[in-house]
Amino acid sequence: MLTTQSTALEGVLLIDKPSGCTSHDVVDHVRRKLGMKRIGHAGTLDPLATGLLVILVGKATKLSQYLMSLDKVYEGTLKLGETTDSQDADGELQETTPVPALDADALTCVLDTFLGDQYQTPPMFSAKKIKGVPLYKLARKGKTVEREPRFIRVASFDLLSFEQPYATFKVACTKGTYVRTLAHDVGQKIGCGAHLTALRRTQSDQFDVKNAVTLDTLDELSLMDIKQHLIPIYRAAPSYVL
Repeated sequence: MLTTQSTALEGVLLIDKPSGCTSHDVVDHVRRKLGMKRIGHAGTLDPLATGLLVILVGKATKLSQYLMSLDKVYEGTLKLGETTDSQDADGELQETTPVPALDADALTCVLDTFLGDQYQTPPMFSAKKIKGVPLYKLARKGKTVEREPRFIRVASFDLLSFEQPYATFKVACTKGTYVRTLAHDVGQKIGCGAHLTALRRTQSDQFDVKNAVTLDTLDELSLMDIKQHLIPIYRAAPSYVL
C-alpha cells in the first residue's frame, strides 16, 4: 500500500547502475524502495554496463520521450582481436584474429574516422523490435534478420589509454548509438575484430553520474532523504518543453 509520503514524490533520480543487472531491474528496485509504481527511466543500459541511469519518479515519467533524446557520454574498453555474437563480453566468442602492429596514434586515427553523422546498424542482440519482437529473442534462437540502419552522430571519440589488445576510450554521441557496435566496427576497420569489455555512462546532457546514488546507498536513505536527491521537473525538463 502506498504511503502519502511516497505518492508525493516526483522528479528525476540519478542512479549509478551496477554491472550485471538490467535497467528494468533497477526500476523495480526503486519501485520497491519508494513503494510506488509510477516509475520509469530515460534510456536503458545493457546488463554489462554501469553508470548513469536517469530514473523518472511520479509525474516526471511524462518527460521520458524528451529526456531519452538527450546526447550521452560514455567511457569504455574494447578488446582487439576477438569478436563475439553480442559485440560485448557477455556474448559467445565467434572468432580470434591476430592484432596487427598498432600504436596509440594509429588507433586514434581509426577512432577519428567514426566522427560525425553516420548510419549504424543495430546489433542482433538488442531490444530493438522487428514486427513487435525484440531482436535479442530472435538472436537467442540463432536467427539473423535485416535491420534498418539508424542515424547517429558521434561528437567525439577519444582514446584514453592503449595497452594492446585493450583500448580505453571516451565517446560523446546521440541517443540510440550502440557503443558496442562502435567497438565492433573499430575492430572491423582495423581488420582483426573487437568487442566491448566494459562500458560506463557518465553523462546524459546536463545529468552527471557524479551526482548519482548507488542502489546500496538508496536502500539506506529515508524517503525524506531521497526527496532531497530528486531533481524537480522544472529543472530536469528541456527548456522547449516547459
